[in-house]
Amino acid sequence: MNFIQAILLSIIEGFTEFLPVSSTGHMIIASSAMGIASDEFVKTFTVAIQLGAILAVVALYWKKFVNFSDYKFYLKLAIAVIPALIIGKLFNDFIDEKLGNPLFIACSLLGGGVLFLFVDKLFKNHTISEEKDISFLKAFLIGCWQSLAAILPGLSRSGATIIGGMQQNLTRGLAAEFSFFLAVPTMFAATGYKLFKFYKTNGGFSHDQISLLAVGNIVAFVVAIFAIKGFIGVVKKYGFKIWGYYRIVLGILVFVIHYFIHPLIVF
Repeated sequence: MNFIQAILLSIIEGFTEFLPVSSTGHMIIASSAMGIASDEFVKTFTVAIQLGAILAVVALYWKKFVNFSDYKFYLKLAIAVIPALIIGKLFNDFIDEKLGNPLFIACSLLGGGVLFLFVDKLFKNHTISEEKDISFLKAFLIGCWQSLAAILPGLSRSGATIIGGMQQNLTRGLAAEFSFFLAVPTMFAATGYKLFKFYKTNGGFSHDQISLLAVGNIVAFVVAIFAIKGFIGVVKKYGFKIWGYYRIVLGILVFVIHYFIHPLIVF
């Protein structure tokens, strides 16, 4: 993987990580189109550049994250991240296997897309519009929805979390924002684990690998800033149906490309 390829993947990561469209599906298509070999560093890179996207959330909502007097906010995030950590640990081998299965990814994209076509009608009771009104139980249940994305690659972490938020009566805007907040501890944990695992297995990172990671995170950070701002506006105005159609098209595209054009390189 060269620097141009790393920058392109980072743009895709930054743009899709917080949208309910599956960054995994986009990465698979892009990596295959660019002919990037799926080695251990590439796998680590695709996870590690999430750090840049995480920092975009912190930068946009910095007042929320530096308000240390609001201990309940941090406690809600800690409670909500527990299911994903447990599921991720228990099903690590299963996740790695399904992450390498284009048919599984395509089916997850299609299934999630169909759900998003109806999610606005399914969950109409939006009575919670502020984060302070989210109870600890609701935070935990939203975290359970997020954990579905851990065992169903292609479902989309943000998509599952947003649906969970709306099922718990959060408004569309707040469900999206809480999904952003919850991404911070979740993705910090995933990134830290992946970097540590690579370091332990390979004895460290080369100079070129460090440079690629640095550039990738910077690009993902900048792109994610714009993606988050734009997504909130679209969701509040149009809802989620548009993302449902997009996921269905992408799922069909993954299937057609892999089975009728050229086998996709998977992570």
